[in-house]
Amino acid sequence: MVEQPIQQIHPEASAPRPLAGAYLDAPLVPDGHAGGLFVYANFVRSLDGRISVRGPDGIEAVPADVANPRDWRLFQELAARADILLSSGRYFRDLAAGQAQDVLPVSADPAYEDLRQWRRRHGLPRQPDVAILSATLDFALPAELRGGERRVLVLTTADADGARRDRLAEQGAEVVPLSAGPRVRGREAADALAARGYRRAYSATGPWVAHTLVADDCLDALFLTTVHRLIGGHDYASVLEGERLAPAREWHLTQLWHDPWGPGPGGQQFARYDRC
Repeated sequence: MVEQPIQQIHPEASAPRPLAGAYLDAPLVPDGHAGGLFVYANFVRSLDGRISVRGPDGIEAVPADVANPRDWRLFQELAARADILLSSGRYFRDLAAGQAQDVLPVSADPAYEDLRQWRRRHGLPRQPDVAILSATLDFALPAELRGGERRVLVLTTADADGARRDRLAEQGAEVVPLSAGPRVRGREAADALAARGYRRAYSATGPWVAHTLVADDCLDALFLTTVHRLIGGHDYASVLEGERLAPAREWHLTQLWHDPWGPGPGGQQFARYDRC
């Protein structure tokens, strides 16, 4: 399926091109970026805005109606370009319960060997490092992240539980306390990563971390796949979850692709938005 082409329709129409490489070939950090850390995120959603729904078993997950291998290919391309992946304590709780998709890719699946080669050609380690934003620290590192191959940073609050901090440090994480408070601030997290030399951070987690980043004006680019399906439902999440932003944040459409080979006859679209 990933061999079927897509077509750019903004900023100008172009000839169809292969799906593979669409996010890998395009410039990631735009001209004029001030330097320091560039933070980007990605979501797949339905036409009515659902990025996750709660099933009859009470588990919240990406709807099967929108999850698809073509979007997952582009998710992996964005991961391949990162120095570090941003995640959350909730992700690791879901992973322990068997409800998460992967242990923070780039995937080891043979289908993504070209992405691993891309990282090698660009002098990058086999996998990006991992930064976990968590105030409660109520999670454990999976065995796959305890071997030392990937640096694991846990960004937390100054008043986080000391015993939990010590436990994560014993598991191999570098615990970084920021300011006190009920949550980790997005700007403080971004500054802490920039101070450690990171330049490209991919938020590969959910809408609460995305809200934190947007509220502190440190999310630079949003990649959004919209599957042309309406699915409805009551218990669902959208791209941002949290308090209403005041003022609303302004974004502009940088790039738009049409993918007629997405799920079902309606297809899907891939969009990039950049913070104004």
